Amino acid sequence: MPYAWRMKFVIIIPDGGGDLALAQLQGKTAMQAARQPNTCELATRAVVGTAKTTPDGFEAGSDVCSMSLLGYDPRKYHTGRAPLEAAALGLTLTSRDWIFRLNFVTTGLEGGDGGDAGKMLDHSAGAISDGEARELLRDLLVCLQQREPALLAGLALHPGVSYRNIMVDSSGVSYAKVATTPPHAVPGEPWREHLPKGDAAAEKLKRIMLLSSEFLPGHRVNMARKAAGKRMATMAWIWGQGTQPTVPSFESRFGLRGCMITSVDLLRGIAAYIGWDRLEVPGLTSYHDTDYAAQGRATIAALDSYDVVCCHVESPDEASHQGDFATKVAALEAIDEKIVGPLVRELERRGEHRLLMMPDHYTLCSTRKHDATPVPFLLAGSGVKATTQREFTEAAAQASGVRVAEGHELMDWFVRGVR
Repeated sequence: MPYAWRMKFVIIIPDGGGDLALAQLQGKTAMQAARQPNTCELATRAVVGTAKTTPDGFEAGSDVCSMSLLGYDPRKYHTGRAPLEAAALGLTLTSRDWIFRLNFVTTGLEGGDGGDAGKMLDHSAGAISDGEARELLRDLLVCLQQREPALLAGLALHPGVSYRNIMVDSSGVSYAKVATTPPHAVPGEPWREHLPKGDAAAEKLKRIMLLSSEFLPGHRVNMARKAAGKRMATMAWIWGQGTQPTVPSFESRFGLRGCMITSVDLLRGIAAYIGWDRLEVPGLTSYHDTDYAAQGRATIAALDSYDVVCCHVESPDEASHQGDFATKVAALEAIDEKIVGPLVRELERRGEHRLLMMPDHYTLCSTRKHDATPVPFLLAGSGVKATTQREFTEAAAQASGVRVAEGHELMDWFVRGVR
């Protein structure tokens, strides 16, 4: 039976794509410097504007900003970053469980040479592999059991992707008064100044982190990484705590069935909470070695089965966190060539559609940190008419005067044409 086409909605998220101008790029941002002919052509017949995806009182991060981008007000539905990622792992949890992110990070070893001693150097431990991270997590658990078994009462450690892991505390301890810091928010800063703060529960987290900093540097995985000239996973950094949120499905709100294509557990977890399928695509990574073409093909193929297809690409964000502006430019160019171009041609061939392209947040190459500046968005397709032809850059979006003050409201405009 022939497939009956109806209006399709596609979302492309170049994670962390927004930025400030850089002297190394002759005063341009990565979006301005990148060669993006397909995106530029699309922008000439699109609405280009800005959306505030970081509500007041929140820090800019993919948990808050992606939730906002997908139409969910973080002030109502956000309980912490880690619970979203735990959902991607299919963990069975209760409302009493406290869920944390546990990053393997690289810190400057105290007593070492140079000026990096005691500083946070890399939130991703040099993009450590899944296998290496799983071995470190397994042996860290053994270390804690041997040295301070009382710390493990009610605790469970779960491997994720690369440096990203999950810790769950089911002991009944509350972490409501504990403040933790994302490691990517403090690059180059003394890490001890950013350990958990608060009540006795914070001391429990600090003790685990400090024990990890004593154990991990000498682990055989790290010795092999050091010999290979790679960054070591010198510490387990705990942050992003929260409890399970209650989130209505996307279909119950908008009447549309959706899916997520991503390499990142956080986006998989958000998709799980809003009732979207998560499509696994071989070859996808969080870095510039990802298979952009495969992600483009998978996005096109998903149009046959879903009303909404979200294509999330992590590589611009990871390049920004390393201060690697050249790779950020290359990632944006690859997204344009391998994803935007083929996708737009296919959408136009098939029939009615709308496309929304926007970063979730700015990630600054200059500071290696996230930034809460309202992000540029491009909205194109059926029923969308551009009043003025513009590029898709930060400056063009800001100059347009089209501003969505509550980022989560952009989804209504995209799906329903209601602004």
